[in-house]
Amino acid sequence: MLSTRAQASLFSPKQAIQLSRALGPLSSASTSTLGLPVGIRAAFIPAISQCQHQSHGSKRAFSTTPANRMRDFFPAKETEHIRETPPAWPHHGYTEAEMLAVVPAHRKPTTMGDYFAWKFMRFCRWGMDFCTGMRSEQKVDKKNPTTATHSIKPLTEAQWMIRFLFLESIAGVPGMVAGMLRHLHSLRRLKRDNGWIETLLEESYNERMHLLTFMKMCEPGWFMKLMILGAQGVYFNGMVLSYLISPKITHRFVGYLEEEAVHTYTMAIKQIDDGHLPKWSSPDFVVPDIAVKYWHMPEGKRTMRDLIMYIRADEACHRGVNHTLSNLDQKEDPNPFVSDYKGDRKPPRPALKGEGFERADVI
Repeated sequence: MLSTRAQASLFSPKQAIQLSRALGPLSSASTSTLGLPVGIRAAFIPAISQCQHQSHGSKRAFSTTPANRMRDFFPAKETEHIRETPPAWPHHGYTEAEMLAVVPAHRKPTTMGDYFAWKFMRFCRWGMDFCTGMRSEQKVDKKNPTTATHSIKPLTEAQWMIRFLFLESIAGVPGMVAGMLRHLHSLRRLKRDNGWIETLLEESYNERMHLLTFMKMCEPGWFMKLMILGAQGVYFNGMVLSYLISPKITHRFVGYLEEEAVHTYTMAIKQIDDGHLPKWSSPDFVVPDIAVKYWHMPEGKRTMRDLIMYIRADEACHRGVNHTLSNLDQKEDPNPFVSDYKGDRKPPRPALKGEGFERADVI
């Protein structure tokens, strides 16, 4: 069923307040004619007064899940003694200048391993475009797929949300796989890892925070959940096998994956600036509290555009980190991004180095 009505009894007042705080501004713009692949349900929830005083709420955009199953994902759980559980890895934050300086970039393949990683990434990108219903007129120039940002027809807010959810649901896998395997290797060989594990696990944690943020704005339906389940199963096992065979090629592949992520968010920002995404440009739009707390977003800088700027900067960091790690000796070199350098030199900042640092520059 593509459109149903949310019943007033779906939420308690407390739940409705929590949801309306993050999602209420989107309710007035909800429609039932988005024309997108079935598989994700936009959580455009009516305001609290509507939930309490109307016999039915506003129409939801599209749905494969019964209305009586609408709920807040991971609601805050109250306990007798614990007030709040902070992030295990607090975000270091960015300046506005750093976020504005992030641009799409591409590292040209120079070895057979690089070429294989790049071509396989292009195949994965084609698969994501196909599964999320991206049309040919919505794609960019094929000659510059990770740097061109102009398309004939813009995506809608709901189309972007589908892509964000699908991308972030698999983007958190590589860091966890690499960190896990390096951890086991360190235990097995009785040797130090020289700082790689922490950076890789923090990367996967950061990607998961992106996913949790978007899930506060959109609830996946059964079809999207099946897609994510299948993609994660294939991707996880493929990453394990790939990392065991060649960590260098795997990090290069992840670097190319992050190039795609930076490109995706840059296109979304451009379409917001061009006025194609009015729901996200509305002054009434409020980003979820989980995002405000994690990125320490200041007052007056809490629009959807600001949120995507933070996420794009994160992806730019992952892009530079993985391209750099691919250039290093996988067994002996320390992690340059957490190392103390001699003299007054500071660790490299990967966000603005899209092609990554060469080994001679950091080791």
